[in-house]
Amino acid sequence: MTTLSPFTPPIVKTLLGWKKGDSSEVDKWSEKAVKSLVKKLKKTGGLDELKKAISTQDTSTKCITIPRSLDGRLQVSHRKGLPHVIYCRLWRWPDLQNHQELRAIESCEWAFHMKREEVCVNPYHYTRIEPPVLPPVLVPRHTEVPDKMPQIENYAMTVPENTEFPTGNNEIFNLPETPPPGYISEDGDTTDNQGMDGVDVHSPSPPIDAEPVSYIDPPYWCSIAYYELNNRVGETFHASQPSLTVDGFTDPSNSERFCLGLLSNINRTQQVEMTRRHIGKGVRLYYIGGEVFAECLSESAVFVQSPNCNQRYGWHPATVCKIPPGCNLKIFNNQEFAALLAQSVNQGFESVYQLTRMCTIRMSFVKGWGAEYRRQTVTSTPCWIEIHLNGPLQWLDRVLVQMGSPGLPCSSMS
Repeated sequence: MTTLSPFTPPIVKTLLGWKKGDSSEVDKWSEKAVKSLVKKLKKTGGLDELKKAISTQDTSTKCITIPRSLDGRLQVSHRKGLPHVIYCRLWRWPDLQNHQELRAIESCEWAFHMKREEVCVNPYHYTRIEPPVLPPVLVPRHTEVPDKMPQIENYAMTVPENTEFPTGNNEIFNLPETPPPGYISEDGDTTDNQGMDGVDVHSPSPPIDAEPVSYIDPPYWCSIAYYELNNRVGETFHASQPSLTVDGFTDPSNSERFCLGLLSNINRTQQVEMTRRHIGKGVRLYYIGGEVFAECLSESAVFVQSPNCNQRYGWHPATVCKIPPGCNLKIFNNQEFAALLAQSVNQGFESVYQLTRMCTIRMSFVKGWGAEYRRQTVTSTPCWIEIHLNGPLQWLDRVLVQMGSPGLPCSSMS
């Protein structure tokens, strides 16, 4: 942290004085971001409008625009970011993660998603998308508990169907480094009341003598295990950040990166080694607003088996979907899962337990598997990961315990 230089222009000091968070200290990067904006707005005459917008917090202020760069991002002192996110974070929401949490107001004529030659950075022309609150599941305590746990179909050993990327619902991006707008755009033709075909998100009438079991977001929203063929390699990665990449590089892993390049395997085959070289930038996973997205950053496709996603599109639960480079796909939706859970509770213990398979997503790099491929099972692919969604799994666990089961192994590491 640093204090402002005596040579800092008065207008910059004024604007930084409205910075959200601890205004007594201003980091050097924020100061440079404001100086960069002031310099651009002096040329367009938008400086007075910016002061008005921030001081009055008025959404009826005019658009405040700067030129849009080729990749849509703004570089400030060796760091790049989307301009409207930078200034919304500075003057409104310090904890803002990325632009999937923002939505432009209707009157904004130069909103970022319009992809025009200018982009509006008025922080009061954007609203924040809050994650939907999932209603608790009302669970009756059943007296009949199965003597042993029912078997769950193991999709890792079956021959799944294959499907192509659903281009009608997603955008293809020439610059995969830019976060995808799928959270906003994919549901443009749906309503809040119908999450999936045939699944009404309104819960059925509550049973008599039922206990509410609420969803709780865990500290680590997912756990990721890496495999080469049928061999588990390395330690489990626990994701605490809403955005992370799984890539093939040799950098040390951190909270936002799971780097596969450093992992060693004495049984590694030449085929696996060759495939690992093509993982490259890999895949980026987002957990935003109760939804999980996968964006292919690699120059090679990734292949995803998500029962939740498959149900949304009316595919067989074991279907494998190919995600081409630069594309993103919604692979899990908490609201859809909540609707299924509420229905399954009234159908008995086994119906609820079968939802465990929905909370695991398998994804292979470079090489696909299924009916149309030489590799029939995921364990035949050279490099793949298994993603366990901890929140839904732990919710299932609590529901099953309430239904009368004697402690189940379907925890976050099922």
